Amino acid sequence: MAATFTAVRSAESTRQDAEPDPEVPARARMRRFSASYKQRILSEYEGLGKAGKGALLRREGLYSSLISEWRKQRDQGSLAGRTRKPGRPESDPRDRELARLGKELARVGRELDKARQVIEIQSKLSALLLRVGRHWPHRTAQHVPSPPSAASLCAGGPHVHERTSKQEKR
Repeated sequence: MAATFTAVRSAESTRQDAEPDPEVPARARMRRFSASYKQRILSEYEGLGKAGKGALLRREGLYSSLISEWRKQRDQGSLAGRTRKPGRPESDPRDRELARLGKELARVGRELDKARQVIEIQSKLSALLLRVGRHWPHRTAQHVPSPPSAASLCAGGPHVHERTSKQEKR
């Protein structure tokens, strides 16, 4: 018996070294079942007795709760087969154009709002500058001396003109 036990033990050790344990999956994965598979299992399950139902579930690796869910789906008509392809439905070209135009309208509206804000700020700035100009006398036209005329510059400047006028008064 000792020889048999040793042979079994050596077979187990070589099996463990060759491949991982099939009882523990490397990563758990959600199983997906097609509508035809669900319908086939449901029809087979409902045709069996109590012992046969348990054997079917064990053979397929299913739980009774799945059978209950699949029955609800069948009764609601969702297992009747899909009429469209899975995934996102194809969009209508008119819907795409409407979406594009909606985005463009929103963009133009934002630009219009910005332009209105700029115009408002410019008008406020203009009013402020006019108000500031009135309160600063050295900036107004009243206090800025007028430029000399060309004749006075040619005659020697404005001081020469003043002397002549003083001399005439005597």
